[in-house]
Order: sequence, then C-alpha cells, then structure tokens
Amino acid sequence: MIVCYLKSEVKNELKASIINKDIIGLVPTMGSLHKGHLSLIKNAIENCDEVWVSIFINPTQFNNESDLKNYPKNIKKDINLIKSVSKKIKVFCPEINEMYERGLNYKQYDFNGIDSKLEGKYRKGHFNGVATIVSKLFKLFKPNQAFFGEKDFQQAQIIKRLIDLEKHKTKLIICPTVREKNGLAMSSRNSLLSKKSRENSSIIFHNLNYVKTHFKKTDFDEIISKCIKSINSCDGFKTEYFEIVDSFSLSKQKKYSADKSYRVFVSVIVDEVRLIDNILLN
Repeated sequence: MIVCYLKSEVKNELKASIINKDIIGLVPTMGSLHKGHLSLIKNAIENCDEVWVSIFINPTQFNNESDLKNYPKNIKKDINLIKSVSKKIKVFCPEINEMYERGLNYKQYDFNGIDSKLEGKYRKGHFNGVATIVSKLFKLFKPNQAFFGEKDFQQAQIIKRLIDLEKHKTKLIICPTVREKNGLAMSSRNSLLSKKSRENSSIIFHNLNYVKTHFKKTDFDEIISKCIKSINSCDGFKTEYFEIVDSFSLSKQKKYSADKSYRVFVSVIVDEVRLIDNILLN
C-alpha cells in the first residue's frame, strides 16, 4: 500500500494514471474510519481504476476547540482498516502545514444560503472550512469521482455547489448511510459515547422513521414537537434541531404538498457529542 504525506508525492503517483486516463476516485475523510467509510471506499473501488483515501482532520471546519481536541484519531488503525479492503488503495495523510501553507484561513463561498441552514445555524464558518479543504483536494487529485455519505447530506449539497462554482470536472457520488444495528448512523464520534448512550441513541432513527410514516397526514409542527419530546426524554439527550425541509433548497417546510420532495434532519447532543442524521421522506 502506498501512503503519501506530501502533495508532491501525490503528484508523482498520479502521473501514470493521468497518462493512462484512469478513472480516479477520491474518498475524503477525517480518519477514525468505520464501516460507513469502508462502504464509500468499496463503492469507489467498483467504479474507479485508482482509488485514493485522504485522511486529514481539518481545523477550519471546527467551530469548537474542544470538539477538535477530542476528535478521535488513530492513523495506524485507519491505514490497516483500508488495507483490509484492498492493498491497492492509496492514502494521503498530510500535516496541517502541508494543506495550509499560509495559515489557517478558509475561503468565503456563496452557497446560495444552503450553508446558513441546519448545521450552518450552529456551526458558523463550518461549511466554508469544509469547502476550502475539499477544493484543495480536488485541485490536487483532479478526481473523476468523489464519494460522500448521505448522513452528511447538507455537506454533500455544499460540495455539489462547490463543483459548480469552481468548475471541477468531478462527479459527486452520494452513498447511502450505513447504520449500527440499533439504527444509529455510523460516525467517528460514536466512539465517544458511553455504552448506555450509544444504545439509547436508537431513539433518533426511531423518530426519523416516525416522521416518514406520519408526515403526509399530520401537521408538521405537531410531529416535530412529539419527536423532540421523545428524544429529550432520554437521559442526557438534548435535541439541537429537528426540521422537515425541502430536499433541494433545505428550506424549512410547514405542511405536506404532493409536488415536493422532503427530508427530515436532526442534531442531538449526547454526552457532549453532536449526533446528526437525516432521511428522505418521499
């Protein structure tokens, strides 16, 4: 397996692929890999000639110092996990100064308001930080395809807008959310939860499915109020937001209309850990 730490090493590795016109797939991650990441990697292997996984904990997308400090890290374990899928996968593990040569500054983008909703309300500058580092990765790898998870659907919409803004020739592939047995969306942050809280987190997916079952015939405010009450009834759980939105604009919706597509999004604080999830309703 090839592991690169410098951009110059990546460029050297890519030379042959560019000459051969190989289909290059990129799976950007922040490490602490789990089955959700592996599903992205496997999808990339099925669709691309050469697959790269980047592992970089991007400081500019954290708006909370303690969140950055506590974010789980284990590069050696991550590389072994990737190797268990295929030794042909190439990995890029840069240091901060390799990606931010001129200091930790992020670019300001116009995301048509998508960045100010949901996660954007609670994490100021987060999506500009995400887009800044993804832009750097796209310019380095020039991937034909990039793979992101549906769990971070809002982030995927930001990347879609970034591709349009900067005219990257990259196809965005959004892969289905991978869940634990109790329905909890797999996330690197799940490892920070206590055993009890991890088990009780099934309440989140349960309520998302409740919305899917009832949203066509029940007042949205009534459904949301009931779901928030249900989640908050768990010890140590606090709902940060719970919204039914338009699938495309991510604008909050008040009632069902047959000509629209809807998603429900949720963020819950558990053991000081933020858990986010969403599902398509129709």
